[in-house]
Amino acid sequence: MGMHRSPVALAALATVAVPGLDPYDALELADDEHDAALVVDSQQRRWVVRAPVDGASGASMEREIALLEALEAQVAMGRLPFKVPVPVGFAPLADAGRAVVHEQIPGQTIDLEQLLPGPGLATNLGATLAALHELPTSVVETLGLPSYSPDEYRRRRQAEVDEAARTGHVPPSLLARWEVRLENVAWWRFRPTVVHGDMVAERVLVGTGEADGTVVGILGWGSAQVADPADDLAWFLVAAAADTAACVLNAYQQHRPGMVDPHLTDRAALAGELAVARWLLYGVTTGSDEIVADAVGMLADLEAQVGDADPTPAQAV
Repeated sequence: MGMHRSPVALAALATVAVPGLDPYDALELADDEHDAALVVDSQQRRWVVRAPVDGASGASMEREIALLEALEAQVAMGRLPFKVPVPVGFAPLADAGRAVVHEQIPGQTIDLEQLLPGPGLATNLGATLAALHELPTSVVETLGLPSYSPDEYRRRRQAEVDEAARTGHVPPSLLARWEVRLENVAWWRFRPTVVHGDMVAERVLVGTGEADGTVVGILGWGSAQVADPADDLAWFLVAAAADTAACVLNAYQQHRPGMVDPHLTDRAALAGELAVARWLLYGVTTGSDEIVADAVGMLADLEAQVGDADPTPAQAV
């Protein structure tokens, strides 16, 4: 999706949303769903401006705005140990909807390749994700955001696999692997929690200086729901070194003492694999041959990686 509004146009909207804001510079920000820009004002304060590009992204933005306000209340109560991008102003748009402005959260994107096991950031990351998953589900449910039972969520995943299969691009061995895991109901006995829903390294900000070694902010809450907590763990299980991932998981489990979920990491690994199928479906839906080709290559790599691993985990009823 390309920019519909230039950074300069978004900076102008920021002056409407935040009275007294004097833009000095504006830079385009990558955003799959919205026009977005970073605006630096004459006092060197940094602001993020986002505007919907159509009705669907506008509706998504409004849901996210309501959630961010609810999450900020959880931050104030000490339940969340990180910041969220809280809106500080809005500007009406000529084609309906509104642009939103928030202060940029200071920090840098987490680098999983540089993340080391032991006390420090790895441990803090596990505790941070646990805090998110320990939130009352009412935080999300009262806003009318999606909420799934374990079986409902398993069936949604099955529907995604079926849709991916119809593209003809998924190797049969991967389809068999996924279908067996989705049919094993023992894997899907979990307690639904508040989940971010689109957790990737680019969303997680870590501190510098005195805040070094801690997660200071999490961005991109448009996919939040009540669902499987394993989904929020897949990104680091895929990308981090094995000993680092184990450290994060250990801290996570320590901060969720009441959790009984023996197949949490199994589902997280599966979620990482199914993310490639969703990337394929996104390419097909948007008509992007480039994305489809990328996804097909990733599926081939995944097939080679899992190799001849037994696709049939023990069944349970």
